[in-house]
Amino acid sequence: MQYKTIIGLEVHIEPNTKTKMFCRCSQDHFGKQPNTNTCPICLGLPGALPIANKEAVYKTIKLGLALGSTINKISRFDRKHYFYPDLPKSFQTSQKDNPFCIGGSLLGKELDHIHLEEDAGKLVHDVVDGEKVSLIDFNRSGCALIELVTKPVFHSVDEVISFLKELQLVTKYLNVGSADMEKGTMRLEANISLAPIINNQSLIIKLPDYKVELKNINSFRFLEKALTAEIERQTKALNNNEKLIQETRGYDEAKKTTFSQREKADSHDYKYFPEADLAPVQITNTQISIIKQEIPELPQEKRERFEKEYQISKEYIEILVQDITRANYYEKACKLNNNYKTIANLIVNKKMDETYPEPAGLIKMLVEMENKSFESAEKTEQVTREVLEENPEIIKKYQNGQTQVIGFLIGQVQKKLSGKGDIKVITDLLLKQINF
Repeated sequence: MQYKTIIGLEVHIEPNTKTKMFCRCSQDHFGKQPNTNTCPICLGLPGALPIANKEAVYKTIKLGLALGSTINKISRFDRKHYFYPDLPKSFQTSQKDNPFCIGGSLLGKELDHIHLEEDAGKLVHDVVDGEKVSLIDFNRSGCALIELVTKPVFHSVDEVISFLKELQLVTKYLNVGSADMEKGTMRLEANISLAPIINNQSLIIKLPDYKVELKNINSFRFLEKALTAEIERQTKALNNNEKLIQETRGYDEAKKTTFSQREKADSHDYKYFPEADLAPVQITNTQISIIKQEIPELPQEKRERFEKEYQISKEYIEILVQDITRANYYEKACKLNNNYKTIANLIVNKKMDETYPEPAGLIKMLVEMENKSFESAEKTEQVTREVLEENPEIIKKYQNGQTQVIGFLIGQVQKKLSGKGDIKVITDLLLKQINF
């Protein structure tokens, strides 16, 4: 039996606000002494009343608008009840029926909604006096947390990774958050199930009656391994006519397998109730218009414009777009000199933006280089051949798609020519000889 993989994502992003979601404690909890970043509100002590963080609401709506979501004019908070040691109030203030953002898409993948909630604390598993213990750090408890939920529209691991990398980049462009997975400011959960392909038809008529949630994912590499292992596990189970249950699983990297953590609850099991301590949030058309005006050019728009305006390679474009500071530096330099390809090469391969903090300095160097006398074409061609003969392994890397190594070869030629080579001539000769 063949199966169609069905994956939906839940992505948690900590917005880079100054304070937590409902109190004045610092949102920046990373690396702090355990349980020092707390107050009666985020610890859920009796009598403490929350006040919603306006900046967190703003950043949630900004992300939603950038992704094409519809903004709810009236949005409410709810109490999501579940009992777990890292949840001091025994409920989480979240959103269910009236989230801030509905729908939207990224890379053609549909979103269900984007809502805003508070984070839980963090369990730390350790060994004390020879015994295994679980300790609780409440520094993260109550931090603002944006949750983006997709529809179950992913059918391969590659689709998931591409989507998440683009979302991470969009989040940084919008200055919504750092989306740093190592620091936990972007965390991932994937819901996976398999549907049988009947009569060679991959059209999904009905979603399976279960889904397995993978949790505690802290890197794209880890996610790729975990998804692959879980798909293999489910495929084997279904082929053996085993009944798959709705559960939460983790991934054991040493064993390269997933393991059961607990059975997963449905939404009705959480017993949602309206949050009586927080008034509904009303959002006006004027506020939405103001936020829309503050949305910058997004990564995909920048890629398309760079290709049209500067006509540089997609490899150069992708490297530039991955860092908005570097992309802006490139554009400033291009306004001073129209040698777009050479400027891109100097930034991407030579990292000259690090040598010259201001684009004007880079352009001055470029003009001086263009005006000096170059080595003869015959000498340049001879040295180019020598460099290629000395570096067969670099040629193989280039032919296998690692096109950035061309910068190393240019550097080797320039070294032999004492810096007197014309970079454009060298590049053309290298490409001609490599592709011969």
